Amino acid sequence: MSIGLTRLREEPDRIRQGAIDKGEDPAVVDAARALEGRRRQLLGESDLLKAERNVASKRVGEAIRGGAAPNGPEVAALKQTSTEAGAQIEKIDADLAAAETQLEEMLLRIPNPADPDVPVGDASANRTVRTWGEQLPREATTDGQAWSRRPHWDIGADLKMFDLERGAKITGSGFPVYMGAGSRLQRALIDFMLDIHTTEHGMTEVWPPAVVNSASARGTGQIPDKEDLMYVAPRDDLYLVPTAEVPVTNLHRDEIFDAAELPIRYAAYSPCFRREAGAAGKDTRGILRVHQFDKVEMVFFEKPEASAEALEWLTGRAEVILQRLGLAYRVLLMATKDMGFVQAKKYDLEVWAPGVERWLEVSSCSNFRDYQARRMAIRYRPEPGAKPELVHTLNGSGLALPRTVAAILETYQQPDGSVVVPEALRPYMRMDRITA
Repeated sequence: MSIGLTRLREEPDRIRQGAIDKGEDPAVVDAARALEGRRRQLLGESDLLKAERNVASKRVGEAIRGGAAPNGPEVAALKQTSTEAGAQIEKIDADLAAAETQLEEMLLRIPNPADPDVPVGDASANRTVRTWGEQLPREATTDGQAWSRRPHWDIGADLKMFDLERGAKITGSGFPVYMGAGSRLQRALIDFMLDIHTTEHGMTEVWPPAVVNSASARGTGQIPDKEDLMYVAPRDDLYLVPTAEVPVTNLHRDEIFDAAELPIRYAAYSPCFRREAGAAGKDTRGILRVHQFDKVEMVFFEKPEASAEALEWLTGRAEVILQRLGLAYRVLLMATKDMGFVQAKKYDLEVWAPGVERWLEVSSCSNFRDYQARRMAIRYRPEPGAKPELVHTLNGSGLALPRTVAAILETYQQPDGSVVVPEALRPYMRMDRITA
């Protein structure tokens, strides 16, 4: 489950409004509450009958010890009462198990209510929190000569950095092949990001599997909410990861931490696979919307009282990468209907791409509070011997590569068609400029 039963009983109005704010049907909240009432009723009936059966069984022994014949009418009547109670218990427990299974599925379909400071509405309600860097125009002048910055797909093609047509031949559209300096840039960015996050930001590097089982996909909320976005290997009941968030968060499924172990902060590279269902016709040129891409992800496990501050710090670590790369960006606080089903609060980082004069999303940084941890039973003990409590989970892209690459090419392109390598990447690229 994602929403706790206590919270469902005690905060139904907030949970219902949370569903409405995210554009979801609140009827599932009412249905879950009704089913929870039915579950409690069945549980009470079962407990009462079990108590009656125990009394009858006890009285059988007392009657025999008191001299009643084991096969006599008094003992037979008591045994009959116990048998009838057992039959009723069996039926009620079966109904109870069915109700609990149905309730579990309903709870998975209730979205995580947004934090109080999250704007309510669709994408138009997203709020710009801050910006950084110079927003370069498409038209430029260098040494007195006017020229126009080109889109990344023209630059990449001329410099033979990626081959979209051959990728489509091998697999299908949305599966680019990176070549030459394009491959080198991918590898450089991954190494650069991981080095910053591990050596400067204190995160532990993880290299996770690229496929996960259904329990892992359910734990982070990919199913039942995002099945259509995932590639599936049905023969083995496995899913290709849409992000390293899924395997890395599931590292600690069904575990209990000591308080001293928190926070736990990971950085992980993985290939990512997304079907992008429903996105036909959007951003089809270049590498802005692809089905396979590379990304470095940050995943945190925090004490509840520390998660709000941790989200701000996490977002700042993604900003460090953009600043080191010299890319202009803005930070958006996402509105309820544009933030996702499982997030309580989310920031998007969008980088400016002057060749297309657009903001491109390169990172989403989210606090899930205890929503994912409840699904995965990830807990901690506030002190030795204390009752375990749910941790809070957070994650953020640090960063996704395709649009970062697009922004680098469009920001650092030169009038002669070459691309200057950002200074921070030169030790990894071992070149200062990409030329034809």
